[in-house]
Amino acid sequence: MKILVLNSGSSSLKFQLFKETDLSVLAFGLVEKIGDSQSAAKLTFVDSSGYEKELTRSDSVADHREAIMSMIELLQASGTLVDLSELAGVGHRVVHGGETFHQPIQIDETIITAIEDLIPLAPLHNPANLVGIRVAMEYAAHIPQVAVFDTAFHQSLPEHAYIYALPYALYEEHKVRRYGFHGTSHSYVAQQAAHYLNKPLEQLNIITLHLGNGASAAAIKNGKCIDTSMGLTPLEGLVMGTRSGDLDPAILFYLGRECGLDLEALDTLLNKESGLKGICGDNDMRAITNAAEQGDSQAMLALTIFCYRLKKYIGAYMAALGGVDCIV
Repeated sequence: MKILVLNSGSSSLKFQLFKETDLSVLAFGLVEKIGDSQSAAKLTFVDSSGYEKELTRSDSVADHREAIMSMIELLQASGTLVDLSELAGVGHRVVHGGETFHQPIQIDETIITAIEDLIPLAPLHNPANLVGIRVAMEYAAHIPQVAVFDTAFHQSLPEHAYIYALPYALYEEHKVRRYGFHGTSHSYVAQQAAHYLNKPLEQLNIITLHLGNGASAAAIKNGKCIDTSMGLTPLEGLVMGTRSGDLDPAILFYLGRECGLDLEALDTLLNKESGLKGICGDNDMRAITNAAEQGDSQAMLALTIFCYRLKKYIGAYMAALGGVDCIV
């Protein structure tokens, strides 16, 4: 039997197929530019001889239903999944589980409704995740479907770490608090670090760093997350590719007053036009590093700011943990 894992985004579908017995990867792929006339699908798989091969398609993919059908056709063409009956289960990445979900859970209509209720906390992510869930359940109604939440690993945060210094009623009535993200990544690398060190995770203090276009840090004490850099949304914390990370909240009032920026413009500014891109015009770390090596002063500044913010978080988490066994 096999396990299929889906990460359904607003305009893309990432997927991976595992062998159930040892979780070895049989195939992985991506359908991108969903809804675009120039959609593309790619599958990388290991054939019966043990060689890695690739299949591609460039047909127009109108929606997520067609994206999942394209994925199924590629898996069937590769021979890695001849029929959906070979699946023992389907796993779905869901970005926001709020305070409702602390661990993976099998999906039914009640769970779907609960995920829908959390859309205000993740308006860009949860709807896309739900589309993938609904379509997958249509194609494979008889196969167990499981939701895995980015926020779940951080539900062990103590109250003093997740409550903001705002009127407490905002937490009680609107659930304004720190949630944290990239939880599946932080949890996995912490487990791998413990395995590498040959020590129980429950006996280790670890700082984990998820560094990509989106970036976050986590402080893990005896296997439990006690603090993390992202907050109510993935905007807080480290300097990221296009996101500002931490900044003085009063900057927003100033920009609204002096530059005439409304809420939507401020949202776009902080989420899509800031971070490394805002400083040096690029959010690709490879390109920034190359430019810095060539003497580009803005690229060098972007790298310095990125690393300085990272060092501040590492130092703070070392203090919060009271000592660190490793940084991953």
